[in-house]
Amino acid sequence: MAEYNEKQVRIMEAAEVHFADRGFEGASVREIAESAGVNLAMINYYFGSKEKLMEAVFSHRTAHFTLQLESMVNNKELEPMAKVETLVDTYIDRLLTQQCFHRILVREQMMRSNHTIVDQLVKMKKTNHNLIKALITQGQKKGLFRKNIDVSLLMATLVGTVGHVVSTQHYYKETNDLQDMSDEEFKKYIRKKLSVHVKAIFKAILSNED
Repeated sequence: MAEYNEKQVRIMEAAEVHFADRGFEGASVREIAESAGVNLAMINYYFGSKEKLMEAVFSHRTAHFTLQLESMVNNKELEPMAKVETLVDTYIDRLLTQQCFHRILVREQMMRSNHTIVDQLVKMKKTNHNLIKALITQGQKKGLFRKNIDVSLLMATLVGTVGHVVSTQHYYKETNDLQDMSDEEFKKYIRKKLSVHVKAIFKAILSNED
């Protein structure tokens, strides 16, 4: 995982907002520099180009999640179901705190225009898939989880459910009469709702109990 200094992180965080709002083509490097409080030359110095800046954003965000996942899977103090619940909460927190990056991620997965990012995502997904598969295997060896679990579909349930609610949260507020909630209040509310809901689904899918 690449190490970035405080100024580089500030640039990447500013870039996330512009890429999320305007797309890669519409984002202006000059405006990113202004938002980050640096001069334009600093972006060129650190990243070289807008393409490389976008790639750095993806590398920074995806690598951090993989490290969290690896640490959790290798934690010998947690039982497999506790690890699954930690995975659910970690993913929910990730999407709620990185909503700009989530919008960029969805767009790039659909467009597939940047081959370097596509390769990064494929590598990341394979690594995370194998880590989660290892976690499921831990539960199966202890007789806690069912056999023949489709890890890809299991993760699609998590990613799809959380991603949809986060991406369409304004509709959720409208249909559940939560319009008066502040953004922070809603984040706290929906974090708990999603956590309980997805954990119940995962327990029903994984549990070896009759």
